[in-house]
Amino acid sequence: MSDIMNSSKNRILLTQYPILKTNNLCVSRSGKQILHDVNLSVNSGEFVGIVGPNGSGKSTLLLTILGVLQSQKGTVEIYGKSTKHPTREVYEKISWVSQAAANLPKEIRITVRELVQLGTVKLSNLLFETDKQRRRELVDNAIKIVGLESVQNVSIGRLSGGQRQRAVIARALATDAELILLDEPLVGIDRETRNDFLKLLDDLSHNQGKTIIMISHDLAAIRQTAHRIIYLEETIRFDGIPPDFPNLQELAILRGIKDVHGGHHPIIGECCDENEIKESE
Repeated sequence: MSDIMNSSKNRILLTQYPILKTNNLCVSRSGKQILHDVNLSVNSGEFVGIVGPNGSGKSTLLLTILGVLQSQKGTVEIYGKSTKHPTREVYEKISWVSQAAANLPKEIRITVRELVQLGTVKLSNLLFETDKQRRRELVDNAIKIVGLESVQNVSIGRLSGGQRQRAVIARALATDAELILLDEPLVGIDRETRNDFLKLLDDLSHNQGKTIIMISHDLAAIRQTAHRIIYLEETIRFDGIPPDFPNLQELAILRGIKDVHGGHHPIIGECCDENEIKESE
């Protein structure tokens, strides 16, 4: 079996051009190579889920896309523009939601609406009344999409974990971003909240036309919602539709790991949650 598995069956091609493209991307951190020859293309409107073991480079990839980390080799292109020469217009189309984004202190005195308004703050739109009206419309629409109209004037500290997560997503939507990057957004939320959140992401992708790239250890969630799944471990080892995602034995082969009979499987508990894997098979 080759180092990378590709699935082209029933591949969803939503546009004629990629909103994001990486070419032979190589990234090192603290002298250690984390990403090697990562070639990725994401079309506008796609929902791409990225899975892989801890330390496999998932967050590093997102940070490189954002321009926080620099590559030693290769390129990142957003709307055909290289991030080596970033422009404000390009990065205004991207929003990032980190794993800890919803873990705001309960003592913080900021309402849902005020948090969402922060997503619209740009130097270019603070001075003109027409831009202020546009900002209000963006905030109203974002709060409506995530279903928080009834609590928009409530302090963030009084919300449930799921409501906080929705508020953070609303802030991302208020930026009017077209590409939303999510780093482990399902961590620390209960099953019901998780399912509601996945429905929201599905709506953003299918009905709002947003492009979503989500990192998660929850393989069942990725299979349930994403158009594509990418298995990343230093490089892309699988890129395809959810039904074609390899089973545990195939993943072990992709990683060059021999099965140890009677022992703890090297994939379970590292790449994804064991219970989630069993549920999704």
